[in-house]
Amino acid sequence: MSQVALRSRPRRRRAGGWRTVASTAVWLVIAFNLAVFAWLFINSLRSHAEIFANPWGLPNVLHTENWVNAWTTSGFGAAIGNSVLVCVTSAVGIVLLSAPAGYILAKTNRRLSEVALMYIAVGVGVPMQVIVIPLFTIVQTLGLLNSLFGLIVVYIALNLPFSVFLLAGFFRSMPDELEEAAALDGAGMLRIFAQIIAPMARSGMTTALILNLVWLWAEVFLALILIQSTEKQTLPLALLNFMAQQQYGGNDYGQLLAGIGIILLPVLAAYIWLGRRIIEGMTVGAGK
Repeated sequence: MSQVALRSRPRRRRAGGWRTVASTAVWLVIAFNLAVFAWLFINSLRSHAEIFANPWGLPNVLHTENWVNAWTTSGFGAAIGNSVLVCVTSAVGIVLLSAPAGYILAKTNRRLSEVALMYIAVGVGVPMQVIVIPLFTIVQTLGLLNSLFGLIVVYIALNLPFSVFLLAGFFRSMPDELEEAAALDGAGMLRIFAQIIAPMARSGMTTALILNLVWLWAEVFLALILIQSTEKQTLPLALLNFMAQQQYGGNDYGQLLAGIGIILLPVLAAYIWLGRRIIEGMTVGAGK
């Protein structure tokens, strides 16, 4: 047996050991999250007294009225409409703006695009607390405070860096032959992107859309600062108000957990339905 083969064997063993550790850690995280979801769903069907007596028990009787009461007393009906409007409009706007920007950065001068992507990556890492005061001042000056349109504009502006960074990596992984052939036929950059690149990049753009939708659906920090009226509140704000009602009116943990479940179910359904597309888009984009 050659010396090279003997030296490579311990490396393969170490790599296999790390893969086992990583796989075990991933499955433990998955199991923990599934256990949390199961606990939340089970206790949302129990009475407050049952939960207080034994948080880990099963319901003696299914209290489905917890879900009905959580929906009717929390204002979730109006809030869900606001959340759908804000999240869908913001996510679509983010993808429409970040896709051409990411494509240009991926296909133009390599050195300049690397510098631009470095600054974009820095923008992704800036904590929200650092910019919240100047952001509030700008929004107030523009007259967009307590406005769903203002919230949409802020969401689009703050989430563009991540989506541009994600899609630039995805576009770099795509072959250049089709673009070169289209350019020889006289197609401009805009036409190449709209007719060739965008249809081929559907999985990456879908990934960016879903990731933004999931984040925006649960976003509460900016909404709490920029939205001040209950008529314009999003679902996370409605949940905070519902928690305050429960606190001052007597806690009912069954209804509270049902309210949390109402917010989590759409996100969970989206992951179950489109989880494979998210993984495909992330892995392809990480190729280069």
